[in-house]
Amino acid sequence: MSFAREFWAFMRVRKKFWLLPIIVIVLVFGALLALAQSSAIAPFIYTLF
Repeated sequence: MSFAREFWAFMRVRKKFWLLPIIVIVLVFGALLALAQSSAIAPFIYTLF
């Protein structure tokens, strides 16, 4: 959690708020890939793409 806190402080000080949507999208796609590899949800996720 210290990384997240430090990253938020960096964005706040340097006014780099445009990085937040990019990080969120990368995390969402990472979670989708993790779910697609090891669950019964995989066929439903593959139909989205």
